[in-house]
Amino acid sequence: MEIDFEKMQGLVPAVVQDAANGEVLMLGFMNSESLQKTLQTGYVTFYSRTRNKLWTKGETSGNRLRLLEAATDCDQDTILCKVYVEGDGLVCHEGTRSCFTRPMSIATASEVSNG
Repeated sequence: MEIDFEKMQGLVPAVVQDAANGEVLMLGFMNSESLQKTLQTGYVTFYSRTRNKLWTKGETSGNRLRLLEAATDCDQDTILCKVYVEGDGLVCHEGTRSCFTRPMSIATASEVSNG
């Protein structure tokens, strides 16, 4: 399967989801090399845009992401990684299970239609 790495200058978003319950755990970016390493080793590896290098999630913390399934979207420019979290289960560098822990305020449908 061909992934379209060219849309974002060699990178694609990679959504990480808990295979057991569907919880979205994090979002990272992959290049062709990190995707190949992920598929070959069975552990999710990203490309760090700030450090300009590959990094395997959990290589220092022990909270590795064991890949159980991988899929691409219909445009072939995003990857979904369904994983089992090894270690103590904390995926975020802030010590939480998911990186998505900061709620945002949104208007309700009635506020929008009355506004």
